[in-house]
Amino acid sequence: MALEFTDSNFEELVLKSDKPVLVDFWAEWCGPCRMVGPVVEEIAKEYEGKAVVGKLNVDNNPQIATKYGIRSIPTILFLKNGEVVDRSVGAVPKAALATKLQGQLA
Repeated sequence: MALEFTDSNFEELVLKSDKPVLVDFWAEWCGPCRMVGPVVEEIAKEYEGKAVVGKLNVDNNPQIATKYGIRSIPTILFLKNGEVVDRSVGAVPKAALATKLQGQLA
């Protein structure tokens, strides 16, 4: 299951992670976000133990969304060693997200 990232736990769960991290920036009112949500959940299950996968609600956690310049959602950031290494904006197929995450495991 995807984790819930917040302004208060982001540093601990994402920036200090020793595994690659996928962060889904979303909001309740966003239609494309609702399409991507189940895909993120599937990836969370498939990569359990290999990567950290979670979601951050931009309405409830504006500090982190602002820090990373999130202007449109859904935006998915891929982080490794606390640094953004890739991003995906909009509703994209699961295969595209999985490929980007797989690339961070190497």
